[in-house]
Amino acid sequence: MRLPPFERYFHLLQLIGVFIIGLLVGAIILNTLHTAQFEAFYNSRSELEEKLIQYEEHIKNLSQYKSQHTVIKSLQLRIEDENNVTEKPKLDTLTQSELLKQVREDLSIFIGQSIYDIDSNAQFARKILEKKVYSGVLDNDYTIEMKTVLLVDNKLQVWMVVRKYTPPPS
Repeated sequence: MRLPPFERYFHLLQLIGVFIIGLLVGAIILNTLHTAQFEAFYNSRSELEEKLIQYEEHIKNLSQYKSQHTVIKSLQLRIEDENNVTEKPKLDTLTQSELLKQVREDLSIFIGQSIYDIDSNAQFARKILEKKVYSGVLDNDYTIEMKTVLLVDNKLQVWMVVRKYTPPPS
């Protein structure tokens, strides 16, 4: 049995090998670009969903309390940057939206409360001023510290600092 000489096909085999390697590298680059675009799309989608929930809640509260002019009608939450960058964790948009959602649920007790009676209820004041730990936010624990609370035009605005929670040594 006779084997054909492969010296004649050596350049053709090299060309096919380079073509297959080029296909693999191109597929890897295309997959990387697709993943980056999908992640950007997912982040913007989650931000838009958060804004939609906030706007729907805002519209519901405005229509519910439209005749009452001395009640808190909406919440506006902001995460403030801290001067000490080493303590502040890098928060992505998903973590920020989840934290804001949980804080908004906790502070929703203020909606509908009279702006003149808010200081008389100690439970509300304690709830807003204590350092609270939010656990299980995308597999991490965070503490929220309220820095500034401002009530203007029936809107409760809260600036807060987010820190990664480290449990005390036991």
